[in-house]
Amino acid sequence: MRSPSYSLLPARGLRAAVVLALTAALATAVPATAHADGGVAASAAKPYMGWSSWSMQSSKYPGLNPDGDYSYLTEANVLKQAGALAAKLKPYGYQYVDIDAGWWRDTGWKPEYDGYARQQADPVRFPHGMKAVADRIHALGLKAGIYLPVGLEKEAYGDGKVPIWQADGCTTADVVYGDLRTTNGWDSAYKLDLAKPCAEKYIDSQARLLASWGYDFLKLDGVGPGSFKSGDNYDNVADVAAWQRALAATGRPVHLEISWSLDIGHAADWKKYSNGWRIDTDVECYCNTLVTWENSVDDRFDDTPGWTRHAGPGGWNDLDSLDVGNGTMDGLTKAERQTYATLWAIAKSPLYTGDDLTGLDDYGVRLLTNREVIAVDQGDTPPARPVTPSDPQQVWAAKNPDGTYTVALFNLADRPAAVTADFSALGFSGKAAVRDLWNHEDLGAYRNRITEALPAHGSRLFTVTPHGSALRTTGYEAESAANTLSGNASVADCPACSGKKKVGNLYLGGALRFNDVVVDRSGTYLIKVAYVSGDPRPVNISADSGAATRHRFPSTGDWGTVETVSVPVTLKAGANTVTFDSGTDYAPDIDRIDVPVSPRQ
Repeated sequence: MRSPSYSLLPARGLRAAVVLALTAALATAVPATAHADGGVAASAAKPYMGWSSWSMQSSKYPGLNPDGDYSYLTEANVLKQAGALAAKLKPYGYQYVDIDAGWWRDTGWKPEYDGYARQQADPVRFPHGMKAVADRIHALGLKAGIYLPVGLEKEAYGDGKVPIWQADGCTTADVVYGDLRTTNGWDSAYKLDLAKPCAEKYIDSQARLLASWGYDFLKLDGVGPGSFKSGDNYDNVADVAAWQRALAATGRPVHLEISWSLDIGHAADWKKYSNGWRIDTDVECYCNTLVTWENSVDDRFDDTPGWTRHAGPGGWNDLDSLDVGNGTMDGLTKAERQTYATLWAIAKSPLYTGDDLTGLDDYGVRLLTNREVIAVDQGDTPPARPVTPSDPQQVWAAKNPDGTYTVALFNLADRPAAVTADFSALGFSGKAAVRDLWNHEDLGAYRNRITEALPAHGSRLFTVTPHGSALRTTGYEAESAANTLSGNASVADCPACSGKKKVGNLYLGGALRFNDVVVDRSGTYLIKVAYVSGDPRPVNISADSGAATRHRFPSTGDWGTVETVSVPVTLKAGANTVTFDSGTDYAPDIDRIDVPVSPRQ
């Protein structure tokens, strides 16, 4: 979640004594569904699937929020969506019903807390309370999710005098820093000082309360480093670790999802302490639809590749809500809706829709219930990443354990274009059997490549089964003394690189020229480039004295990880030069190139 901004509003008084007594009793009860092994939910063996309230409650689509911004979030609406999820999508693996921000706030955004600084259901939005809602969700055979921001909310501080549940002598003054430094993506909370025992007891008390209500999922939001904030105040790694410990101690497996736009430099921490992490800003447009292509579905094509290697059983890269089911309300063309769903599936993102499940159109139902596409997301296949540069026409692929490949073609341009997946970019040549996953159709045998004409923002998704031979190539190291460096270009150490070296400092005119690249025949060769780039960067590539072609290489996630993309380069028979020139930009570092022994056929 990015909005609404949390404002400092007057805290409400303590609830009636009878309510406090009931809350304490609930919090001490061991949930009937508790598991002996405890811990963070084992369900993260694969990405979770379900529905989230945030897309609709944040939209200005006519009629969604009639009582003011974010007013859609009510008990009645959540249960209506839960019923639709159970009826329409549960058979396909969707099971979580996630209640997002605002469940403890009224339509004026004033909060409710119990006598221990813990969020309590707003009595108008959720008149039967959060336990009753979880019980109703469970009765449908589904799992219940809930939301909290990281830190101690300012309105809950109560002049530092509010006691912490089952923590003798601890008050809210004892859980935060003395200077009341703020934290999270909105600075809406005081930062917990987890060097103080009382601070961890506060998180323990929150976790016990959520577990007593029967929740199976927690989205912890505004987490840093990330959420567009940096610095010590916004480093919440210790908070996430404390939440993991607290949830485990409840004895109830709870899926812990953290949000939003998290710092990839702390990927190891997010993997260690949570089941999933948002890698990007909110997908919602905060406009009169749920999303738009430009704001911000298309951002994921640049931002996902660097995170790809971090996803796997136990923790997944969260691309945010999948809003492809409602047609006009979604704000997308049919082609964009399929492309959106294709990227989420091949990236192995959690598949949770933010659509109105009571009003899915036929096309949306087909997208959300395609078992072959869901299997790409939920099966033992690895996440895909680009095998071509991040140009308007892209190919993403992953090699599967059974030797097949998942291959997606994307046309991200604003006009129709053909997109080609060369089998040499996958590592083989010759024939392959191709199956169209969206259309459940075997397309037969293809030789050397697949080419499809795609509409603007269109896509196709295939399983490719090789029947050809492994590709033979000749490798050339970037740091070879036979090459020519110019401008700022220089050789640097690179433990992950093939020769433990790379050529970097390719910026503002820096260039690397591979000399004596020898081929037997003239033609266009799909050269595989091994490179390192902490962010997406362009480079101009040319052969001999020919014109340069500008390509944009996707991020490898950091400056110590090597990835590859394949680029077409026209070579003459005999010796050639291949040049990587930064021009007026900053280019990726280059490890090596591998040139096929034969041109495209």
